[in-house]
Amino acid sequence: MTATGNTDFRDAGLVFPEGFTFGSATASYQVEGAATEDGRGPSIWDTFSHTPGKVWNGDTGDVACDHYHRWEADLGLMAGLGLNAYRFSIAWPRIMPTGTGEVNQAGIDFYSRLVDGLLERGIRPVATLYHWDLPQSLEDAGGWPARATADAFTRYAEVVGQALGDRVHTWTTLNEPWCSAYLGYGQGGHAPGRHEPAAALAAVHHLNLAHGRAVQALRATSAGDPDYSVTLNFHVLRGIGDGAGEAMRRIDALANRAFTGPMLRGAYPSDLLEDTASVTDWGFVHDGDLAEIHQPIDVLGVNYYSTATLRLWDGVSPKQQNDGHKGADGGTAWPGSDGVVEFVEQPGPYTDMGWNIAPEGLEELLLSLREQFPAQPLMITENGAAFPDTVDPDGAVHDVERVDYLRRHLTAVHRALSQGVDLRGYFVWSLLDNFEWGYGYAKRFGIVRVDFDTLERTVKDSGLWYRELAHTRVVPELGPRERRTLDR
Repeated sequence: MTATGNTDFRDAGLVFPEGFTFGSATASYQVEGAATEDGRGPSIWDTFSHTPGKVWNGDTGDVACDHYHRWEADLGLMAGLGLNAYRFSIAWPRIMPTGTGEVNQAGIDFYSRLVDGLLERGIRPVATLYHWDLPQSLEDAGGWPARATADAFTRYAEVVGQALGDRVHTWTTLNEPWCSAYLGYGQGGHAPGRHEPAAALAAVHHLNLAHGRAVQALRATSAGDPDYSVTLNFHVLRGIGDGAGEAMRRIDALANRAFTGPMLRGAYPSDLLEDTASVTDWGFVHDGDLAEIHQPIDVLGVNYYSTATLRLWDGVSPKQQNDGHKGADGGTAWPGSDGVVEFVEQPGPYTDMGWNIAPEGLEELLLSLREQFPAQPLMITENGAAFPDTVDPDGAVHDVERVDYLRRHLTAVHRALSQGVDLRGYFVWSLLDNFEWGYGYAKRFGIVRVDFDTLERTVKDSGLWYRELAHTRVVPELGPRERRTLDR
């Protein structure tokens, strides 16, 4: 079949190679619910969401999508969608309620049933050890700015590796440590909600250290032959005005190279250390840490949603406050560059999150990573969009905007593949509408709708579109609804 190409990334007929993975992703606190059942301890997101004013409408993840009780039906949905793989996260406080010490067998058993159920349906389990739900006891002892949290994470990785490492296809150590460190401890918009720039940088290092140690622990305990990975949310940057290059360099150091430097090169970038010298002396980096962090991985997880535009602040004009897509809560996600770099509004169109839709940024990112790390295979572990879905009287959800978003970004993926990028697969975010962190249940990312009153699931048009892609490996032709939307 011949591709019908154009410059707006709305291609059809593109054929993906044999073996290319089409999956979907979720995270434990966003979907599981059962927050106090079967021995699960509290996490920082339980505490944060129960704190008045922190989450839209006072929403919490207490019930979420009730995946903990409905996992078998949800696996049936995945099988019906033709997913090759399912990326889920393991709730640390469900395995070790206080983060250390006694192991909760009921938690192990839940994930063991989930993994077995995936394998029975021919779906590869891709397990993330940490998707932001730190046990509250560890936060009370200092959280990620404390070195002891990396020690505890190493033990947690050993426990989970021994329990599930004979069956998990891919281990991912961390999801988006940028969010955990900067939004959790600097900007304050994510749990635990602290506003401490030096603590945010200490958290960066201890998350990096936790990654490296966890890879070693998983290798030592996994009886099977899994792949090992980490997932980073890369910032694709645009600069404007005089000094644009300097603004981009600073944010690239904090957002991207603070993680790829130690993980993939074995060193922190010297410019990062210089830019942040007024915030911290990096004394929390001990001898031998960088060697522990710099572990070989089989695949690098790439999360992408939008681009960011910035410039050097002139120090005079009113400064816009946008800390990199996630909103602001009185702190900064950019230690050492707050008051130096300004994020500016980007042209639309936008998703319901207010993020610009820029599929060309994904192609650019994949090509850039290939250039920086030519021997490193890649996997898109999250890409998707929130839109204000409506339900027709017959119960159908015709989410044509999401279908268009997926088409455009998968066109970008295919273009990167055609240019030689070693890209192994694509995971759409998200399988289900779920608890969207500080936005509660106000934003819907799922290709399956969840009615949060009844918890009924409904496959949206985007899910049907993705099912066709997963079954055929061919990007579907534009349907009449898409064409009508584009013609408007």
